Amino acid sequence: MKHKKKVFLVTGAAGFIGFHICNRLIKKRFKVIGIDGMTNYYDVNLKKERLKILKKNENFFFHRQKLEDLKSLKSIFKKYNPTHVIHLGAQAGVRYSLKNPKSYIDSNILGTFNILESAKIFKLSHLLIASTSSVYGANKRQPFKETDKVDTPLSLYAASKKSCEILAHSYSYNWQIPITIFRFFTVYGPWGRPDMAFFKFIDLAEQNKNIEVYNYGKMERDFTYIDDLTISIEKLLNKIPTKRLTNDSLSSVAPYRIVNIGNASKQSLEKAIKILEKNYGKVFKKEYVEMQRGDVKSTLSSSNLLSKLIKFSPDTSIEKGIKKFVKWYKEYNSI
Repeated sequence: MKHKKKVFLVTGAAGFIGFHICNRLIKKRFKVIGIDGMTNYYDVNLKKERLKILKKNENFFFHRQKLEDLKSLKSIFKKYNPTHVIHLGAQAGVRYSLKNPKSYIDSNILGTFNILESAKIFKLSHLLIASTSSVYGANKRQPFKETDKVDTPLSLYAASKKSCEILAHSYSYNWQIPITIFRFFTVYGPWGRPDMAFFKFIDLAEQNKNIEVYNYGKMERDFTYIDDLTISIEKLLNKIPTKRLTNDSLSSVAPYRIVNIGNASKQSLEKAIKILEKNYGKVFKKEYVEMQRGDVKSTLSSSNLLSKLIKFSPDTSIEKGIKKFVKWYKEYNSI
């Protein structure tokens, strides 16, 4: 029996993580269909620059398309008949969700619903959906494990992502769609988003403005370098959620699994800022402020399940990762 050739559809293809995933796959000569709504949540020119790189490859096909439009989405599925879908397209940002809640319902929940509706019709080998460490919310016990209860989200962003996880499970059960949910932990690196801490801090320093240091610097994050994340996702593509492992999050009734992707080591915000200053070559002007509404003080992932599944776990040190990010930032901005 002849195996169907792999065709990948990636939503959020012009975004930070989507760009890196598409780049990894097209370099391995896979056919990749990228979808992105090109919203103006941040500078669209950065998205256009990412796309410019991807479009140089003849195996990349791009559609400017919002996920809220189910009819158009189905037509793209019908045209390319993808075997694998990596659903990254979403409205990101914890603090932004407090100001613009409806965009999270439209983009995250309705968008994911439409992906699931399309997956129901076009039989996929594997659907992978991005979630977030924010779903762990008010949980205190660390490291966060995939089998922990996640019933106390603290932001609308986290609530929207938890809603997507639940929706996906019901579709996986009723239509036997193989689904892997991956929960990201503070991803950073070259081509990142301008609203993310490291990018934002240098932007402000370039304008000689103060950086706001939340919770007076007493924040901890499991910083995960982008290359570690994309390697993990690529390896998970072939790990169809059917065979149960020890301490697995695999559903008891559906081909559905949740996997953390994090560095499994947390660093203080203060330490991260010092490393950033050292590589940037300038001490930032700081304004220490209280923790923002909807935010969490500390995150730490357990990477045990990921390691068992793919024989790999993220391990790029924050020193090495920030050095690479600053190098890219200076080149991109001609500093």
